[in-house]
Amino acid sequence: MTDLSYTAFFGDGEHTFKLTKPMVEELEKKCGPIGALCNRVFARNFAQADISETIRLALIGADTAPKRAAELIAAYVDGRQLVEMYELAAKILEKTLFGNPSKGNDK
Repeated sequence: MTDLSYTAFFGDGEHTFKLTKPMVEELEKKCGPIGALCNRVFARNFAQADISETIRLALIGADTAPKRAAELIAAYVDGRQLVEMYELAAKILEKTLFGNPSKGNDK
């Protein structure tokens, strides 16, 4: 089975991010279809919510409490240049869509 989690330094330390099925569904409610969202982000034609909601919901999907995820977004995403968080959101979406393509077929 493919592990779709992504770990990176964010804000105050290392955090794990994972867009589980329920989190993808929530992301789609907030930002539209996941395919369209990915197209916008990968083409650098994104909205602020595309970035912040991707990161917030991926934190929750990786078992960060919703309140803590909101606090992290408020402290380290809101009010900052979007380009600072763009790479993180793009990596989360890339992992969600493609898994680990460099590792070949997961069995």
